Amino acid sequence: MTGRLEGKRAVITGAASGLGAAIARMFAAQGAQVALTDINLDGVQAVANSINGEFQGAASAFEHDVADEQSWKDVVAAADKALGGFNVLVNNAGIGSMASVEDESFEMWKRVMAVDADSVFLGCKYALGVMKHHGPGSIINISSIAGLYAAGNMSAYNAAKAAVWLLSKSVALHCAGQGYDIRSNSVHPVFIKTPILDGIGPAIGAKDNDDLYNKLARGIPMRRIGEPDDIAYAAVFLASDESKFITGIELKIDGGMSAQ
Repeated sequence: MTGRLEGKRAVITGAASGLGAAIARMFAAQGAQVALTDINLDGVQAVANSINGEFQGAASAFEHDVADEQSWKDVVAAADKALGGFNVLVNNAGIGSMASVEDESFEMWKRVMAVDADSVFLGCKYALGVMKHHGPGSIINISSIAGLYAAGNMSAYNAAKAAVWLLSKSVALHCAGQGYDIRSNSVHPVFIKTPILDGIGPAIGAKDNDDLYNKLARGIPMRRIGEPDDIAYAAVFLASDESKFITGIELKIDGGMSAQ
């Protein structure tokens, strides 16, 4: 089925690679106009160019530091102008860190919180000023299964992704209370084949990517890790009007891990 996102105009952060790039491509394939943002301007422009090669004029690209308030104000204004208003926001940008509360540095703690949690607050805060005039709308915040289930060596990442989970619910209730036709939901992937896994291999003694994926899959009932498109398909559903009565939920995409 195609055309599920006709008329949708979306801002997608962290879109130079990984989940953001996959979501952007699938949104465009389903008929959406997409504004892609990333701190890596060359990378995100390359993704936009690739999308436009297949879906002419569907994508634009913007440099964006998601941890910076002024950068958010600038990107929201630029996307509003480029898209003629927008009604979907995908807060995807994020970084990881593997360290216990004793081993994590305060500097890295603050960096993870800024990129993974502060960015979602800033995105919701400033995007709503545009989105409330272009409903129906959807905010899709990419959290993690690690935002629901803790690990002893993921203190900063657990805390940041848990913040995204409950902030998404707060935003959902705020929008409903204000009468905005905007939904807010969080998505909670388990391990997905994206660059964020690069730092995990050495920490668990993996010899190469195949060994890493096999080791990570052992704790997942389906015995595999996810593909970026597994998350992109879910994002399409949440961005579309098919999910018009779904708000404030956490969507787990984890191969059954949380069912154990």
